[in-house]
Amino acid sequence: MAVRISSIEIPISKRGIIGLTYLYGIGKSLSKTILKSVNIDENKKVKDWSDDDISKIRKFISDNIKIEGELRSENQINIKRLMDIGCYIGTRHRKGLPLRGQKTKNNCRTRKGKKKTVANKKKVTK
Repeated sequence: MAVRISSIEIPISKRGIIGLTYLYGIGKSLSKTILKSVNIDENKKVKDWSDDDISKIRKFISDNIKIEGELRSENQINIKRLMDIGCYIGTRHRKGLPLRGQKTKNNCRTRKGKKKTVANKKKVTK
C-alpha cells in the first residue's frame, strides 16, 4: 500500500513527521503542525495511517498549504519579478552569481559553474 499525496509517493516505512517532508514545501516543523491539527501521532508510521487519516491530511494540505508545483511556480514568478524590476538580487540572478553577499573571488563554484580560463593580453615587443 503506497500513500500518495499531491502526486508524490510517501515512503511507508518512515514516521509520519518525516514522511510528509518528502513533499516540496513541507519541512519538519510544518509536518508537525499538520499532524497535530488533524490529531495524528507524529511518531506513528505512515503504513499505520488509516484511509481516514490520509484523507484528513490531504484535505488539510490542499486547503491551507501551497506545495509542489504551485509553490515552485510562485518562486519562479518572484525571481522573474526581481529580475524585471532590476534590483540587486535580480541582477545577481541574471548573471548567475551568489545573491546574499558571499565573496566571489575564490569560491561560489556551484553558482558560477566550471572555471573559464581567461588569457592575459600579450605585450608588444620592440
